[in-house]
Amino acid sequence: MSAPAGVRILPSSALLQGGKAVDIEHNGAVYRLQATRLGKLILTK
Repeated sequence: MSAPAGVRILPSSALLQGGKAVDIEHNGAVYRLQATRLGKLILTK
């Protein structure tokens, strides 16, 4: 998979680090990225 110039691709495993969810702070708000049992990703605020 290739990305447009200036865009990095990270594997989800690098973000989740073996867990099922990770919280991400962005512009003062906290978002949760979580993996489902079916292998999908959900991002919620």
